[in-house]
Amino acid sequence: MTHTDPFLALSARTGRFSYGSPRAVTLSADGSRLLFLRSTGPEDPVERLWLFDLTTRQERLVADPAALIPRRTGAPAALPALERRLRERLRLWAPGIGTYAATADCATAVLALDGRIFHTDTASGVTAELPTDGPAFDPRPDPAGRRVAYVSGSALYLTGRVGPLSPRDGAVWGVAEFAAAEELGRTRGHWWSPDGEALLATRIDESALPRQYFADPAHPEREPESFAYPQAGGPNADLQLWVLGLNGRQVRLRWDSLAFPYVCAAGWESEGEILLTVADRLQQTVLLLSADPADGSTHELSRTTDEFWVDDLPGTPARLADGRLLTATDTPDGTARGLALDGKTLTDERIQVRRVVGRLHGRLLIEAGEGDPADQHVYLLDPDGGPLERLSEGPGVHSALAGGETLLITSATPDGIRRQLHHQGSVFPLPDHSAALPYRVTPQLARVTELGLPTAVVYPRGHLAGHRLPVLLDVYGGPGYQAVANEPRRWQHRQWWADQGFAVVTTDNRGTPFVSPGFTRAIFRRFSQVALDDQVAALRALATTHPDLDLSRVGVRGWSYGGYFAALAILRRPDVFHAACAGAPPTDFRHYDTAYTERYLGLPQDNPEGYEADCLIPDAPSLSRPLLLIHGLADDNVHPSHTLLLSEALTRAGRAHSVLPLPGVSHMTPDGVSERVAEAELAFLRTALS
Repeated sequence: MTHTDPFLALSARTGRFSYGSPRAVTLSADGSRLLFLRSTGPEDPVERLWLFDLTTRQERLVADPAALIPRRTGAPAALPALERRLRERLRLWAPGIGTYAATADCATAVLALDGRIFHTDTASGVTAELPTDGPAFDPRPDPAGRRVAYVSGSALYLTGRVGPLSPRDGAVWGVAEFAAAEELGRTRGHWWSPDGEALLATRIDESALPRQYFADPAHPEREPESFAYPQAGGPNADLQLWVLGLNGRQVRLRWDSLAFPYVCAAGWESEGEILLTVADRLQQTVLLLSADPADGSTHELSRTTDEFWVDDLPGTPARLADGRLLTATDTPDGTARGLALDGKTLTDERIQVRRVVGRLHGRLLIEAGEGDPADQHVYLLDPDGGPLERLSEGPGVHSALAGGETLLITSATPDGIRRQLHHQGSVFPLPDHSAALPYRVTPQLARVTELGLPTAVVYPRGHLAGHRLPVLLDVYGGPGYQAVANEPRRWQHRQWWADQGFAVVTTDNRGTPFVSPGFTRAIFRRFSQVALDDQVAALRALATTHPDLDLSRVGVRGWSYGGYFAALAILRRPDVFHAACAGAPPTDFRHYDTAYTERYLGLPQDNPEGYEADCLIPDAPSLSRPLLLIHGLADDNVHPSHTLLLSEALTRAGRAHSVLPLPGVSHMTPDGVSERVAEAELAFLRTALS
């Protein structure tokens, strides 16, 4: 795909500046070696598996798709449907090795490539293909690295064993259902026991779910594809958990799955215990359960409740080695998200805890915000009340990974992204071969209005004060994603947009994370009004301190929830917004998925007014400004019918609008599609705001 603009061409060639950058990093349990995926350079999209030895500080290629499948062109092959959908859930678009699994010592790794399984001895670099019973997905080695479990079709198999380990009963075994993978953070469905003699496995029955269909109008000769989709207010997949012994013994875990249908996390704590985190349908109560793999019985270890919803805090709930229970909690004054140990609050309002990474030097390793929500830092927290120690410095988004006594800190700052390994008293980098970021962007950050809304303004390079500019609101605005953050890659495209002649404004309205619990929960039972009110208020507040913002020419663009907001803004506030580009918008949340939508809006049958208020279809007759709708026709997250229903309503109401369909394109817009869409949006906005 060719691009005439040099920046967009570079962005497309470098995978939005991600090719050549390490990801999917695994540290061995003793911290002596590290596995990761990375391509060979900034314009090579094909990801390979590498080993980094922390003793010698040398890296070595251990699995190369081109060597494993010599005739492979590098283009995505016809992957098994389950793997293709998992890549979509994980937002993986680069070809090559998408995921891998390793033993705790990182001595053995297994991976799937084009439906085939490969086993790698990382010390010798010897890789061999394993025989499978059909196209394979999600291979996992046992703790000793001797056997590999994998999914083929709808069954769970073991290498070297004839026939499936799971029953053939019409269900799908060993995978994460859509709701878990897309919304709950659980992307796997089978786990080895510590002794390698059994597997914990999901059993998914989706027969009650409605089906969504995808036809590619560019290829009318192809049959439509379909898959089961859990639609708000309707049934979820019937999820069970089973212990499948290699000796043929099968035990179902028993909990009140009608009251708590979501399994957010699962895994073996020991040979005699499994830990489960389960949630009720509206996610207002989350339980940590202990399960006995011998008889399937469970009992409650902890219960977290919230009158709105229990926000996910990765790493919790959990049990420490001494048996104490770590849970998420709000600080006593309600202004910060924190941690509690056996019910006693460990943190105060000074930090907003975002993730519990693990353990290091006998303390909890956490990621948290402190002060400005645009920054994230890494801390060590003493569970016994010692002082909080910050390990990262300077503005930016700092994250961590630990193994043994080894620490990896990734620091994404205005100066770029660096990965530093702390091992045996030394600090050295993890090699990164990604492209240098074209721009050093310093967005002008401010907290505005009495709500303290986080905002950012990016001007064209060389902008002269006094020259008024049309405004481009580049927005997300939905739950779960923070747009205003000191992470440099997210500002590259905004700088490009600014250089096209716009003042680019980004605001995190209430409902977005990491400001305070109350800030996030303000959208409870209705999305639209709070987001719209906050974005308008922020624009007007910024105009008082940025006189070059020309509020008589305001465009808005966004994707997914941001696309929803762009369409919402142009339909309901044409006095403020003068043109909109709405990408992949969920125009009617009654047609979106259960786990996400019901968490915030409740059930449609219980909150019909809220769902109706957030639906854009009835607003179609009010359109009076230019609107461009964009949607990938292979989008299995926000089905293209969302855009088509709004377009149909606009057409019936006699309201002119533009539609850009993207045949064969998913929600991710990979392979340069995003950059091509940006060119189309720019042409549209220049005409609309001229």
